Order: sequence, then structure tokens, then C-alpha cells
Amino acid sequence: MQELVKKINEQIAAFQENANLQVEKNNKAAGTRARKAALELTKLLKDFRKVSVEEAKK
Repeated sequence: MQELVKKINEQIAAFQENANLQVEKNNKAAGTRARKAALELTKLLKDFRKVSVEEAKK
């Protein structure tokens, strides 16, 4: 579970960095990277929910 949280934090950081570049400097490539990070983050958060529910049942 710790590894999963670490991956989530990395994706959040990547998203924030690239989203800010897109907004501040109109960097289109950064926007693409931000969207990719957002999709990966969605997957990781779903996995976190599954693991969290399983841990709560113990």
C-alpha cells in the first residue's frame, strides 16, 4: 500500500508541474503530459480504493 501511495504522489507532482506549464506558458506538450498523468492518476486512485476497502475489512 505504501508503494501505491508513493506512485500516487509522484503522479500528482507530475500533473501539477505539467498543468502549470500549460497554463502559465501555453505549453501544449505539457498539456499532453498533464492529461496522461491525470489518466494514470485515475487508475492508481481506483486501485487505492480497492486496496483500502480490503484493508478495512480485515
